[in-house]
Amino acid sequence: MKRPLTQVRWERFTQRPLFALALAFAVAYAVPIVSPDAGRDVVDVCLAVEWVVWGAFALDYVVRLGLAERRGEFVRSHWLDLGAVLLPVIQPLRLLRLVSTLLLVGQRARMASQIRLTTYVAGAVVGLLMFGSLAVLSVERDSPNGNIKTLGDAVWWSFTTMTTVGYGDHAPTTGVGRMLAVGLMLSGIALLGVVTANIAAWFIARFEKDDVEERRQTEAIQVLTEEVRALRAEVALLSGATVPGQVVEKQPR
Repeated sequence: MKRPLTQVRWERFTQRPLFALALAFAVAYAVPIVSPDAGRDVVDVCLAVEWVVWGAFALDYVVRLGLAERRGEFVRSHWLDLGAVLLPVIQPLRLLRLVSTLLLVGQRARMASQIRLTTYVAGAVVGLLMFGSLAVLSVERDSPNGNIKTLGDAVWWSFTTMTTVGYGDHAPTTGVGRMLAVGLMLSGIALLGVVTANIAAWFIARFEKDDVEERRQTEAIQVLTEEVRALRAEVALLSGATVPGQVVEKQPR
């Protein structure tokens, strides 16, 4: 007898396929930007892949909504998912589809276990770095006053922006580019903070584990020491010898 399909089972079943689709979206989004001379057919295929991935995430939201026991509560607690799904429909721009895909992948990553949280967040940092680089390159490359003209410039700018270093050698000049910079700063600070916190928590847990093990070994040594003393005292009594620090009374004749 098959078990009924539940929201938890659906989320576990679709987590990896949706992650693979997100990777396909990353490739489809990057190709027209990295290769601006690509043919029209290549651009159309990439655009179709982007919409297919968005449709898959939209379908996933609809299915989870249908499987939820309390749909009203599901909508309230997953409002970010709903906004990410509706965002490209309101204004179908490639940049909005990029933002919505990042949001949806982030929401799916939150369902992973705590053990793999650092890996997901680190992947999100790398993904945000690359997507931010591609996005700013796409809007700044054709700007007359822009100085972000190559992918290397864009990656360098994204890295210095996410880490809040800000050397100032590269900076966006368009309005959209500056909006991307603000989003990249805020997202970078948040994600890098989570990574740092998880690494610190891991080290603290390791130190606490070592301290507990050391205390356990010390207690075991103390117990063994007491047992050895007790055995020596018993052996000394049985053999009639005098144990150091112990007075043996002489028996009357």
